[in-house]
Amino acid sequence: MLDSGILFSAVLNGLTTGAVYALVALGLTLIYGVLHIINFAHGAALMMALYGVYFLKKHFGLDPYLALLPMVAVMFVAGYALQRGIINRASHGKDENILLVTLGLAIVLENVALLAFKSDTHTIETPYTLATVAIGPAMIAVPKLVAFAGALAVSAVLLWIVRRTDLGRAIRAVAREKHGARLVGIDVDHVYAMSFGIGLACLGAAACFLLPAYYVNPQVGNGFVLVAFTIVVLGGMGSFAGALVGGLLIGVVESLGGLWFGESLGQVGIFLLFIAVLLFRPQGLFGARA
Repeated sequence: MLDSGILFSAVLNGLTTGAVYALVALGLTLIYGVLHIINFAHGAALMMALYGVYFLKKHFGLDPYLALLPMVAVMFVAGYALQRGIINRASHGKDENILLVTLGLAIVLENVALLAFKSDTHTIETPYTLATVAIGPAMIAVPKLVAFAGALAVSAVLLWIVRRTDLGRAIRAVAREKHGARLVGIDVDHVYAMSFGIGLACLGAAACFLLPAYYVNPQVGNGFVLVAFTIVVLGGMGSFAGALVGGLLIGVVESLGGLWFGESLGQVGIFLLFIAVLLFRPQGLFGARA
């Protein structure tokens, strides 16, 4: 039997990790919900964002949390430009072409990073990297606590944009019926690019929250995007609430799995949960039946 304090600590750590997972998955589910495509370049884009935060710290001494606004802006512009300049042009209106283009982008970005930075793993040091705070019987690392609060705040801003702004209404209109949206004067291509840009902006924020306690190398995005795909399907394809709840749930399951089965087998619980959801609720936790 495990001590209740150990369980509490594991759940709390799982929630802090799950909030960042949710932020990564929110960007992915936004892109899917509007463009109706799976962005295979999502993990590679997260890796590039992590390198961006790393070099801002190494060469300019900019704290990762202070890099939040510039990184979000840069990733948004990069996402907008990629969608309008490459993905939209190369797709010729076919979803299968978009899948191939995003897969090609992922391969190119990873190999460019490998050529430029080799396969070395990089970390950064900050005054709070090893700092901890006590929450009840648990000791939580300060960067994880900041990541939890920051990821939830960014998620709240994203949900506000989608539900309360004119851009959000246009996004929801295009996601539901793009031809009808075009008929009422909505620039569908612009909305596609904005959605892709916002999806990558979420990765810029996630990179700033991750790096004080994490690392970066050319393959770092692969593990995150695999978990993000799982969260998107688990929560319900295109569901923001599902991505947020699914991310937190996956974080807790991974933490408890690592506690019981060891760190190397911690993610086994994620995929067991994923299989169970596919068997008993294939539309996802918050998804609607087709």
